[in-house]
Amino acid sequence: MNLPQSRNLDKAPVKASINERYIDMSEWIEVGSLEDIPSQGARVVERPEGNIAIFRTKEDSVFALRDHCPHKGGPLSQGIVTGNKVACPLHDWKIHLDSGEAVAPDEGCAARFPVKMEGNKIMLSLTPDEGCPNK
Repeated sequence: MNLPQSRNLDKAPVKASINERYIDMSEWIEVGSLEDIPSQGARVVERPEGNIAIFRTKEDSVFALRDHCPHKGGPLSQGIVTGNKVACPLHDWKIHLDSGEAVAPDEGCAARFPVKMEGNKIMLSLTPDEGCPNK
C-alpha cells in the first residue's frame, strides 16, 4: 500500500489491543507501511480535527504529532528530523518526537498520538495522549 504525501482518513475502524487492554475498534487506523515514509521524513494524515504528522527516524522509530508547531503553527511535517526531534520549518523550534514538548528554552507542546507497528504496518490512534492540548 502506498501512503501519499497527504491522506484523508475520516473513518477506518480496526481491531487493536495494547498492553493487554482492549482499545475501542474505531480508535486505531492503518496509515501505511514503514517504507511509505522516507527515513528522517514525514507524511500527513488529514483529519477535520487537525492534521497529524507521522515521522520516521533514521533508526526506523515512528512517532505521530499534531502537524502544528506550538510556536506559530508551522507545519511540523515539513521540518527536518534529526535524532528524535523535528525542527519547525518556520522558526526552527525543535520539538521532541516522543513527547511533543519543545526543546528548552522554548516552551510549548504539539499533541502526541500513539502509534504502533503490526508487522510492517503503521497503526495510528486517533485519540491524542493527554497532557498536551495543542490543537
